[in-house]
Amino acid sequence: MTDLVLAAAVGQVSTGEAVAFWVLGPLAVIGALGMVLARNAVHSALWLVVTMLCLGFLYVVNAAPFLGMVQVIVYTGAIMMLFLFVLMLVGRDASDSLIETLRGQRVAALVLGVGFAALIATGLSRSLGTTAVAGLDAANANGNVQGLAALLFTQYVFAFEVTSALLITAAVGAMIMAHVEKAKEDRVDQLTRMKERFRPGNYPGPKAGPGIYANTMSVAAPARLPDGNGAERSISPILPVRELTEIEAAPKGTEK
Repeated sequence: MTDLVLAAAVGQVSTGEAVAFWVLGPLAVIGALGMVLARNAVHSALWLVVTMLCLGFLYVVNAAPFLGMVQVIVYTGAIMMLFLFVLMLVGRDASDSLIETLRGQRVAALVLGVGFAALIATGLSRSLGTTAVAGLDAANANGNVQGLAALLFTQYVFAFEVTSALLITAAVGAMIMAHVEKAKEDRVDQLTRMKERFRPGNYPGPKAGPGIYANTMSVAAPARLPDGNGAERSISPILPVRELTEIEAAPKGTEK
C-alpha cells in the first residue's frame, strides 16, 4: 500500500517541480545549518534569509504563489531586514552567547529543540505512510488567494483569530517593556529648558571661529572682539590644557 501511495505521489510531480526541489531543498538545508553553526549573529541571520528565500520559491513551485510572496516579502524582506538592522545597531558577537541571561535557558532550548524535532519527524512519517496524497487542486479551484481566504475565514477562523490576538498581545507587551515612565518631577517643560539654556555661564549665541579677525589662522589663536580683546570662547578648552602639559613635560631650558 505504501509503495502504491509513493508511486502515485511521484507520478503527480512534474519534472520542473522535481528539479526545483532537488536544487532548492539542499540550499535550504545548508542555510539552516549555517544559521545554527554561524558564530556571528549577522551571518546567522543572513543564512536564515537564504533558507526563507528557498522556502518561498518552493511554495510558488507547489501552486501556492500567495504563500510564496508572503514568505519573501514579509519574512525575508521585512522581518529579517529588521533583525539585521537591530543586530548591526546594537552589535552582537560570539562572546554574548556565552552569557546566560535567563536561568536554565540552555536546558529549555535543548528540550524544546528535541520536542520540535520529534514533531517534525512524526509529521514526515505520517505523510510518507498510509496517508493519501492530496494536492491543492480543490483549494485552488477559484484561485490560490480566494481558496486560502475561504479556508482561513471558515474552517480555520478560530485558529486565525487566536493567532492574530497572540501577535497583538506580543506587540503590546514589547511596547510596554520598551516604554520608560518618567516621574512627574523629572519631566522638563519648555520654560525650564529655556532657562537652563540661558543660565549664567552658558553662551546662547554661536562661537566665533578661531583665528578670525586675528593675525594668524591658528586654532590656538583667539578671535578678536570689536574692542580688540581676544575672545577666549573661540578656543577649544583642551588646547590650553595640552599646551600647559607640554610645557610642564618639556626639559628645563627648552621652554619657549
